[in-house]
Amino acid sequence: MNFDLTEEHRLIRETVRRFAEQEITPVAAEHDRASRFPDELVHRMATLGLLGGPIPKEYGGSGLDFVSHAILTEEVGKADSSLRTTISVQVSLVELSILHWGTEEQKKRYLPKLCTGHLLGCFGLTEPNAGSDPASMETTATRYEKQWVLNGSKIWISNATVADVALVFAQTDKTKGHNGIAAFLIDKGTSGFSTRPITGKLGLRSSDTGELLFENCIVSDSSLLASAGQGFKVAMSALDNGRYSVAAGSVGIIQGCLDACKQYVTTRQQFGKPIGRFQLIQDMIARMAVDLDAARLLVYRAGHLKNLGLVTTIETSMAKYFASEAAVRAASDAVQIFGAYGYSEESIVARYYRDAKVATIYEGTSQIQKLLIGSHVLGMKAFV
Repeated sequence: MNFDLTEEHRLIRETVRRFAEQEITPVAAEHDRASRFPDELVHRMATLGLLGGPIPKEYGGSGLDFVSHAILTEEVGKADSSLRTTISVQVSLVELSILHWGTEEQKKRYLPKLCTGHLLGCFGLTEPNAGSDPASMETTATRYEKQWVLNGSKIWISNATVADVALVFAQTDKTKGHNGIAAFLIDKGTSGFSTRPITGKLGLRSSDTGELLFENCIVSDSSLLASAGQGFKVAMSALDNGRYSVAAGSVGIIQGCLDACKQYVTTRQQFGKPIGRFQLIQDMIARMAVDLDAARLLVYRAGHLKNLGLVTTIETSMAKYFASEAAVRAASDAVQIFGAYGYSEESIVARYYRDAKVATIYEGTSQIQKLLIGSHVLGMKAFV
């Protein structure tokens, strides 16, 4: 196996890193404090091609491979996890789902505008009473002639109030369980569809989060993504892609923590010497470095397999589980190394600390990832 990045990979990393350092990092703390969604940065990312990475050029994307997508997601995640969340939702959950499951008409209608940032998307799966168990969703879609009527709500939806189109999942027949779930593409402004913001989050403060509300929301058959009984498959394939980008963004947090700590421990002095000379500081730095390499290699392995067109559910779960947990460890150690300075919002590691935790929760908790991995290893399903 060749672990070297190609010239294209290196160029992408350098380009996105330069953009992140010049455009994102200088304003990330300000946006975080104000809980302000950075519209202008999202549009500049679109101009650079970051919102259409792995989408074929014929649909307005950049035609990048999945390792390239991980590299750009890592670099944005290092600068600002809130913006990385926007990329993850836009590309991994919405665009790739339309690319894989959509009709040609749907692809041509939505993908070019999503890739260029003229449209923003959101992914409506989670509900107040349906998180890790999406088959228990209570949002319904009832068919009348050639139309569907949706009723229910979604919660903790990234991009909820800024999205122009929502990929929404609803139950068409509760007696069929997950086989009754359908996926719909619902445009902003559709009668009966509204949103409500959620504020006061621990982290990802400049990422838009909210609820999707459906009250006799009427959509046509042309809004259906795939067939009515394939919604669960659409959701699971989307989560495979979403978990991959969350893992890559978590690698960015680990890299950011390590970079910040390396600089700090070589300049901060106690007892007449740089604290980097202390053994227990080096213990934390060593763990960060090992976690960084291990997480990045797991992400690249999953990306390599995605490039081959293979199913990567387990490899992606491993990458997401390990990288997200490692990001929490790295951020916690970084705060400890910085001491009181790390406990202040003036320090970047404080933001890493707040932002890292959610990666172990959304798009499948760490516990769900371990169940998926364990079931695969043992050949015994945890859910029966």
